[in-house]
Amino acid sequence: MNFDPLNLECFLAVVETGSVTKAAQRVFRTQSAVSQQIGKLEKALGKPLFHRGKKFSLTTEGEIFYSYAQKILNLHQECVSRFKEPELKGKIRFGIPEDFATILLAEVLAEFAHSHPHVLLNVECDLTLHLLDRFKKNEFDMVLLKMSRPEDFPNSVDIWSEKLEWVGNPHIQVMLEEKKILPLVLSPQPCVYYSRAITTLEAAQIKWQIVFSSSSYASKLAAVKAGLGITVLPKRMIPNYLTVLNLSSLPSLDDTHISLLKREKDNPLLSCLESFILKKL
Repeated sequence: MNFDPLNLECFLAVVETGSVTKAAQRVFRTQSAVSQQIGKLEKALGKPLFHRGKKFSLTTEGEIFYSYAQKILNLHQECVSRFKEPELKGKIRFGIPEDFATILLAEVLAEFAHSHPHVLLNVECDLTLHLLDRFKKNEFDMVLLKMSRPEDFPNSVDIWSEKLEWVGNPHIQVMLEEKKILPLVLSPQPCVYYSRAITTLEAAQIKWQIVFSSSSYASKLAAVKAGLGITVLPKRMIPNYLTVLNLSSLPSLDDTHISLLKREKDNPLLSCLESFILKKL
């Protein structure tokens, strides 16, 4: 049995978006084309992969095939990337916030390094504003940042925008209603999330205090999990042991923009890494 990579891409897109419409947008195909690819896949397997309704959900066979589809497509993309551009050599200085490295890009960067063994990928983690400052000083070739105005940089790609949320231990909501001063767990300045949280609270005239401050993503999450205070995170980076706090007393936070900046537009090394990250994210 042979699997067409397009079949697998469409299948994974529907699984991860829960919608043929959204999947079509992701893979740059029409809705009917995506439906046809899913139909071909189900016919080849001889099993239904989805329960079809307002939102597509996987059948038992679909859940089993999902992990296989991921592995097959990843291996296919790795093979194509390895032999399509085997001549790529050089060094990339890449800067990234620690939380992104931990949650989103650790496996992606490892896979890129494996696919391109002659490219030395030098990765450093730091606070966003430090990374931006160092990028301006030519200390990095590429950086992934939390930004408000990516259009200020000529070689930038706005990867995604997402609403920031107030996040805490599931049991902290009752305690917050009794407190007159909001306990915060944040990175020290300069930090985009710190600035966004404090500016929003000051505008709403809500009293606050920093009860735990660390530039370490892991230690901040540990403090929030322990119930010391609350923090600010984009929705896709909230771990399952924490929850979004839907309290009327907490003001809404603006969106955060995640952007990729690269120093040279036509550098084949940077373009390859950029393409790799965009495909994976």
